Amino acid sequence: MGIGLIAVAGVLLLGAGIMILVGNLGKSRGATGTIDQIQTYGYVAETAGGSEVDARAKRPLDSIAGRLGDFAARRTSRFGEEKIREKLVSAGMYGTTPRKILGYQVMCAIAFSLLTLWLVPAMGGSIIFAVVAAVGVAAAAWYAPVYYVELKRRSRMEKIDKQLPDMIDLLVVTIEAGLGILASMRVASETMSDPLGQELRLTLQEQRMGLSVNQAIESLGRRADAPNMRIFVRALTQGERLGVSIGATMRNLSLEMRKRRRAMAEERAQKMPIKMLFPLIFCIFPALFVVILTPMIISIIEALG
Repeated sequence: MGIGLIAVAGVLLLGAGIMILVGNLGKSRGATGTIDQIQTYGYVAETAGGSEVDARAKRPLDSIAGRLGDFAARRTSRFGEEKIREKLVSAGMYGTTPRKILGYQVMCAIAFSLLTLWLVPAMGGSIIFAVVAAVGVAAAAWYAPVYYVELKRRSRMEKIDKQLPDMIDLLVVTIEAGLGILASMRVASETMSDPLGQELRLTLQEQRMGLSVNQAIESLGRRADAPNMRIFVRALTQGERLGVSIGATMRNLSLEMRKRRRAMAEERAQKMPIKMLFPLIFCIFPALFVVILTPMIISIIEALG
């Protein structure tokens, strides 16, 4: 009887162990899938609320561009979707897909080329010139959406560069007060304005969804690929690996970034005379010559006449 009870208990324990093992395997697969989703583009953590149907109803042009981009992407193998995705993430355009940008490229190229074909003959130009101009305008319009994304990315990276020294000062204060790096980043994300606050919130979200601290910080460096951010991510990851005090590292990094900002300001100030040379020669000096020399020329003409 005792042996039978032991056998039954053993079978039950074996079954419970198998169930727990299967459950953990399912959870690990789910976590792996979640991490894979984190690494890809598609989360809309910081965009406005509302369903996708409502967004499409409010922005029909976006819907048309998305469908046109899907149609064009299926028929071309040279579409650099990953590069455009990285630029969109760096520009903070989380609600825009690469195929939507491709759709806008097609729409701009067709619309502006047709407008040129209509406008040039209407102004008296020849058909050959209209066709050549339409090809040139279509090529420029094709790159216009990507150039717009690049401009937004550069502007956003400059803002992040300017905000980083203040964020590092806040991290130094909170870390020396006893908080960990994640808690300090949470405080900074609630204090700092966008776009740096937005990037910190996304980093904390990635860490909550399964990434380690180093992976989340490295992902922050890939999204916000600014010079100061690269220095910050490199110093933080190396400090974690080597066991260096984070507070001392952040304090030295803050001083270094402020020196770098001062050096960049001095460099821009030294470039200003050269940049002002061309407007002075082609815009200001001709106007001054007209104002100064016109009365003299009129007096000379009257004297000679």
